[in-house]
Amino acid sequence: MDSRVALIGIVVSEMESVGRLNELLHENAEYIIGRMGIPYDKAGVSIISVAIDAPVDVINSLSGKLGALKGVTSKTIYQKLP
Repeated sequence: MDSRVALIGIVVSEMESVGRLNELLHENAEYIIGRMGIPYDKAGVSIISVAIDAPVDVINSLSGKLGALKGVTSKTIYQKLP
């Protein structure tokens, strides 16, 4: 299956969802290139970016599960590997 590099942008406004969010990322740890999280107290949110190299279905599944969490928004951008 073709692998793609993607960046998943995540904004968390409900901190009770962080535990499940981390579980989902841990379940996909083999695909994650890197992750950066920034608490933005002024807006009451946390901003997380996840760089991932995985098959499209894995990326879509992860992004969908993240976005389904209460108070979590996720968007994904893709780049096909040569």
